[in-house]
Amino acid sequence: MALLITKKCINCDMCEPECPNDAISMGNDIYEINPDLCTECVGHYDKPTCQSVCPITNTIIIDPAHTESQDELWEKFVLIHHADKI
Repeated sequence: MALLITKKCINCDMCEPECPNDAISMGNDIYEINPDLCTECVGHYDKPTCQSVCPITNTIIIDPAHTESQDELWEKFVLIHHADKI
């Protein structure tokens, strides 16, 4: 499952530099998460760092439009970080 930044975002700039997949970028009004790059930090951390550093509770949630299993997140991690080594 990719994550989604809700309209509660205050553009504090905390999440973008913490994302190990470079999945977070500034959108038109608030930060956005690219679901093709978001692995919920699988392969990097035990829990999503964007959620950990966000000062507003429940601002970054599971994106219901992009549901993936833990195995699918691992596969995405491998593709993102090891495709050039295969």
